[in-house]
Amino acid sequence: METKDIVYGTHAVSESLIANTGNKLYIQEDLRGKTVEKIKRLAAQKKVPISWVAKKRLSEMTNKAVHQGFVLRVSAFAYTELDVILSRAEQEDNPLLLILDELNDPHNFGSILRTADATNVCGIIIPKHRSVGVTPVVAKTSTGAVEHIPIARVTNLSQTLTKLKEAGFWIFGTDIKGTPSTKWNTSGKLALIIGNEGRGVSANIKKQVDEMLTIPMNGHVQSLNASVAAAILMYEVFRNRLHAAK
Repeated sequence: METKDIVYGTHAVSESLIANTGNKLYIQEDLRGKTVEKIKRLAAQKKVPISWVAKKRLSEMTNKAVHQGFVLRVSAFAYTELDVILSRAEQEDNPLLLILDELNDPHNFGSILRTADATNVCGIIIPKHRSVGVTPVVAKTSTGAVEHIPIARVTNLSQTLTKLKEAGFWIFGTDIKGTPSTKWNTSGKLALIIGNEGRGVSANIKKQVDEMLTIPMNGHVQSLNASVAAAILMYEVFRNRLHAAK
């Protein structure tokens, strides 16, 4: 079995079953308890066959990842067309799109998805090349959020930014020097670029950014993990939306 065609862990498996992407469920043969019964019922509702297998087999299937006794074979991840995400954004007053510029760490991607779901992000855009896609590790780390956030995979990020600008989006990036995030004007249509873990936003993409943002820091380390930086900025938009709604 190709590892890209599985999800594992209780949350990721449950959300995939609910989303009707599961084909076959593997459960650790000596597992018992409420979680097992709940996932068994869900699989039965969705008519997904179950195989009871040894823990060693599940570890082999997941390359020794923490599977919690559940592995689900799934259909290949269905990316969303960019136009679908844009039409969805048109229906919102203050949509936020995230653009991941060559993010490589699946744990960062999964964490970003989890926060994106919590803060009503409209969609995520990733490049097809030199970037992590939706993998079992991403799905597991997102604790099921991958089933709720539309993700578009585009060939050319630069052309995509041009298209977003034509649709009325303001493009924001992150840098050491820029507007403090606490003073960010988050009204209107927003597209936020989160750069690569090592080098940040790439030079050619920076040229298309309307405004750079910086997260105020007062410690000895002058950069944050990509998923943490993304979370702070997502919550800044979320907080301002809540304030505007009062």
